[in-house]
Amino acid sequence: MTDHSDIATRPTTRCHALIPCAGTGSRAGSLQPKQYQPLLDVPLVLHTLGAFRACSRIDLVLVVLAPGDRFLAVDDSHIALAHVGGASRAESVFNGLTHLLAQGASPQDWVLVHDAARCLITSRQIDALLDACLDDPVGGLLALPLPDTLKASIDGRVSATVDRSDKWLAQTPQMFRIGALHQALQAHAATGFSGITDEASAMELAGHAPRLVPGSAANFKVTYPEDFALAEAILRSRT
Repeated sequence: MTDHSDIATRPTTRCHALIPCAGTGSRAGSLQPKQYQPLLDVPLVLHTLGAFRACSRIDLVLVVLAPGDRFLAVDDSHIALAHVGGASRAESVFNGLTHLLAQGASPQDWVLVHDAARCLITSRQIDALLDACLDDPVGGLLALPLPDTLKASIDGRVSATVDRSDKWLAQTPQMFRIGALHQALQAHAATGFSGITDEASAMELAGHAPRLVPGSAANFKVTYPEDFALAEAILRSRT
């Protein structure tokens, strides 16, 4: 078991989680945003929040909601709701970081940004990311080495087989210093965060090389209708 006692005594560095939860989930085919769809009779996002609450090194979990969204109510001093969601995921994350800083978070604090719809994340995986990145000068993200053969295409036909030996599938959480990530995203705010597909991409464009930390195939993002049944089956197997 990893000894976290030395980390707990560090007085100047805290770890926060930021969960963008303002999307509509249009590809999920549900009548309500997918993060509120029930899995084992519990809204999907509450499974996500439960994993972060089980991780003792996370000081605060900030859930970024769309303005006017009143679905979620949480009675927990370690979870805060901010109705500052934007038109895109990147804007919601940027607004959430701005909110954290305004509420007294230090630019040197760590933030773990995680997709609300990756409801199968576990506290063990969160701890693995923390262990790998707390002493890293940049930070990093959970990711999986690409397991399948990768094809390039032209007009719907294979044009080449791409070498997959250095290819990874990016997951979340993605863990960076609040100030550095806020600055990296701010550089693209004027263009509507064009080209920013995740937090790591913003850090890459700022000249950084995030660390890749092996994740789990089960940490997939619920996106399509069939994903709900698979996520529910995995959750049921854990209980």
